[in-house]
Amino acid sequence: MPFTLQQLSDLEDIRQLKARYFRCIDTGNEGELATLFTEDVRVDLRGGGYRLQVEGRGEMIDFIGSSFNSDIVAMHHGHTPEIAFVAPDEATGTWYLQDRFIDPVRGTDTIGSSLYYDTYRRTDDGWKIAASEYERVYEEVSPIRAEARLTAHLLAKTGRPPERRVDTGRWLTWYEEGTSSDG
Repeated sequence: MPFTLQQLSDLEDIRQLKARYFRCIDTGNEGELATLFTEDVRVDLRGGGYRLQVEGRGEMIDFIGSSFNSDIVAMHHGHTPEIAFVAPDEATGTWYLQDRFIDPVRGTDTIGSSLYYDTYRRTDDGWKIAASEYERVYEEVSPIRAEARLTAHLLAKTGRPPERRVDTGRWLTWYEEGTSSDG
């Protein structure tokens, strides 16, 4: 069935919403990031060695701000959105994520990809992310190469400084190598 003109407009609004999500994580823009979620957002992210479960916008902002902080180098690219409207004010989306997370403090460089499964809700302030989960397609963690040189680091200026970070352990479950969140 073809999209209506309203759905085509909504489709672009949802794409822009997810693009802002990725940009705000990588630039440490917590103020704008907070405008992208419903108050009751639910998040369940399953990685190679972890599972993140967060409920509520405040917890999500604290988690992202404390994880993608001034020590971290991050890159998130969302690709190939598949968006479906399940009600006039609700949609679902599947996105392919390509990401990189460099932690100079721990000396690790993580690259990978995931499939995001989102639920979006139209509010008085426009479309918001109401639920988000992902399952890792692959994740590779390796030491930072000795010859690597960081010549630009935006989050060092814009990310949450150490004194403002919260302990993210309450939202994370860690798994030993060779196990996963699936058992």
